Amino acid sequence: MRLTILAVGLAALLLGSCTGLLRMTQHDPYLWLEDVEGARALDWVRAENARSLPVLENDPRYAQLHANALAIANSHDRLALGSIRDGYLYNFWQDETHVRGLWRRAPLAAYAQGGNPAWENLIDFDALASAEGKNWVFKGVDCLDATNHCMVSLSDGGKDAVVWREFDINTKSFVANGFVLPEAKGGVEWENPDTLLVATDWGAENGQPTVTESGYPMIVKRWRRGTPLASATEVVRGVHSDVGIGAGAIQDVDGSRILVVVNATTFFESDKFLITASGAERINIPKKANIVGLHKGQLLLTLDEAWGDKPQGALISMPLDQATSATPATTLLYAPGPRESIEQVEVTKDAVLVAGYQNVRGRVLRFAFDGRAWIETSVALPENGAVGFAGASPTESQAFAVFEDFLTPSTLYALDNHATVARAVRSLPAQFDASPFTTEQFEAASRDGTQVPYFVVHRKDMPLNGANPTLLYGYGGFQVSMTPSYAANVGKLWLERGGTYVLANIRGGGEFGPAWHEAGLKTHRQVIYDDFIAVAEDLIARHITSPRRLGIEGGSNGGLLMGVMLNERPDLFHAAVIQVPLMDMLRYDQLLAGASWVDEYGSPHVPEERAFLERISPYQNLRRRDDFPLPFIETSTKDDRVHPGHARKYAARLEELGMPFLYYENIEGGHSAAANQNEAARRRALEYTYLTQRLMD
Repeated sequence: MRLTILAVGLAALLLGSCTGLLRMTQHDPYLWLEDVEGARALDWVRAENARSLPVLENDPRYAQLHANALAIANSHDRLALGSIRDGYLYNFWQDETHVRGLWRRAPLAAYAQGGNPAWENLIDFDALASAEGKNWVFKGVDCLDATNHCMVSLSDGGKDAVVWREFDINTKSFVANGFVLPEAKGGVEWENPDTLLVATDWGAENGQPTVTESGYPMIVKRWRRGTPLASATEVVRGVHSDVGIGAGAIQDVDGSRILVVVNATTFFESDKFLITASGAERINIPKKANIVGLHKGQLLLTLDEAWGDKPQGALISMPLDQATSATPATTLLYAPGPRESIEQVEVTKDAVLVAGYQNVRGRVLRFAFDGRAWIETSVALPENGAVGFAGASPTESQAFAVFEDFLTPSTLYALDNHATVARAVRSLPAQFDASPFTTEQFEAASRDGTQVPYFVVHRKDMPLNGANPTLLYGYGGFQVSMTPSYAANVGKLWLERGGTYVLANIRGGGEFGPAWHEAGLKTHRQVIYDDFIAVAEDLIARHITSPRRLGIEGGSNGGLLMGVMLNERPDLFHAAVIQVPLMDMLRYDQLLAGASWVDEYGSPHVPEERAFLERISPYQNLRRRDDFPLPFIETSTKDDRVHPGHARKYAARLEELGMPFLYYENIEGGHSAAANQNEAARRRALEYTYLTQRLMD
C-alpha cells in the first residue's frame, strides 16, 4: 500500500539578462502560467500548440506514424489482464470502438483456457460519458468480496481527483441512493456491505483543512449507509504535514479479511493501523516496511530499511496475532542480493509468489508455508525479460503471470498445479518485425565508479560508426524500475525505421532494491544525473551513436532528468522529449502534489537541500547557449499531480532567451497526458515525428 505520486518548492524568482541565469529575487515573471485554467494562461497554451503542432503534423511522415500508433493503441491483439475476484477475471478494455473503455469480466476457468474468453460487459464508459455529458475516465474500482457491492472511481478528464459511486454488479447499474463521494483525491474501502472507510477532503474543520499540504486526505472516517457523509465518524487522523492517508483490506486464504489504514508521514515512510472492533491499533513494524499480503495467518512485509537482523530489501513474515505486540516474531522468506530486487508479491491459496529481478532480468519465486517454516522453490519461465503478475487471489490456487522482453510480445502464463508450473495460455502476435534486431546489456562506469547497466536494442548488422539514430530513455527516481518490456510503439515507430533504443537503469530506480534508490535521494541526486551522462558517453565511446544522433526521453521525474541533462550536458544530445516534467524545483513543493515529494528531492526550506536544488533546477538554470538542442515539451492541463506550470514556465523562459522549442499541452489527459487511446496515439506520433526530424534527417 504505497501512495504513488510526485512535485516541491518556495522562492520567488526573477530574470537575469538573456545570457545569464534566472536569478532568484522576489518575483517570478511567469507565475501567471501556474493559473492552470486561467484565460491568459490558456491563451498562451493554445498559441504555443498552434505554433508547434503544424511543425510536426505537417511533416509528410506524421500521417503514417499516427496511423501506426493508432493501430497499435486500438489493436485487439492485446492481453486482457486484470484482477481475480470470486471466480472471475475482471478486466478494463479500450479499443477504437470503446475509446473510454469497458469494465468487464469472464469466468476464471474460461480465461485460463485461452486468455480471450466471452466477456460479460459491466460498464461501458463511452456510453456513460455520453449519457451524462461528462468527460469520464475510469480510474479503478473497489469491490467487497462475496457480494455484488463495488465502488467505481471516475475522473473528469484524467485527473487524480475522482468521484466515487456505488455500483451493483448483478444489475449492472449504479445504485440509486447508494454511496456517492464528491470529487477529491482519496479512496474508499468496504468494511461491510453497509459501511465504508473513507479517505477524502472533509472540508474545513474549525477553520483548518482536512487535507495534507500535498492535497491528499488527512483523515479516514467510517461512513454508514443511509447517513449523510458529514455524519461519518473518525477512525484515524494524520496531520497536515503528512503526505496522505488511506484504508485497504487484506484477505487471507480462508476468505477472512483484515482492514488496515496506512498513514504516509513522508513519501517513503508510513504508520500502519489494524482496524478492529475496539478501534485502530498501531502495527509494530518499521515506517519503511510495506504490507504486501496475508497468508495462513502470516502477515507479509517487504523492508525498505533493515529491521533487527532482517536486511533491507527482504521479504519477511510475522504472525498476524502478534502484529500489534511490542516484540513480534519475524521470519525471513527471501533476502535479495546486491544486484537483485523484489518487484511484486502476490498471494494465492497455496503460496506466496515473488516476481523479482537478477541484474534486471525477471524471475518468479514461490514460498509455501507448512505451518512451521517457509519452503522456497522457483517457477520456470523464460529468462532475460520482464516478468509480472497478471492476476492472483488468496482464495484461488491458480494465478497468472506475463513474460515479455524488448523483442518478444507479451505471453500470458497460467500458474497451474498450485502455482508451481507455468503454462503458456496466449502469446500475442508481433506488432513489428523483430527479426533484424537483437538486445545487448552493457555497463557504464559512473563518475564515482558505480557500474550502471543499460540495454541497447539495435539491428544485428548495426555499424559501429557513431551514426545510428539513438533514443535513450531514463527515469531514475521513486524506486521505480525500468525493465526490458515489449514496446510495440518503439519497435514500429522507431526500430523498424532505422532507430536504436536504449533503456538506462540508473540509480534512483528500484532495479537493485531500496539501496539503489536511496543512493540518489535529496542532495545525493547528482549521482543519478552522473549515471545518465555515463550511459550517454558510453554509447558514444562504443561508436553506437554520436551527439548529433543521440536523443533522450523521460516523463514526470524523468522530465526533470531531461531538464537537468539539457543544462548540464547539452553537448551530448540533439533531441529531448520532455514529458509532464518537474522544472521549477524551488517551487515544486507548493504546486499540487509537490509537497509529498520532499522526501525524494529535498526541501527548498532546508538550506543545504535548497542549495542543491538551486544548482540543478532546470527552470532557474536555463541560459542562452548555442549547443542547446531544440526540445519537445509535453504536458496536460488536467494533470493534477505534476503541475503544468512547470512545463509552461520552462517553455516561456526558453522563448524569452530566444531558444527554439516545440510545445504541446493536451487540454485533457491527466498525468499520462493521454486520457484515451486516440490521444495516446497522437502523442506518440508527435514524439516520433520530432525524433525523426532531429535524429534521422
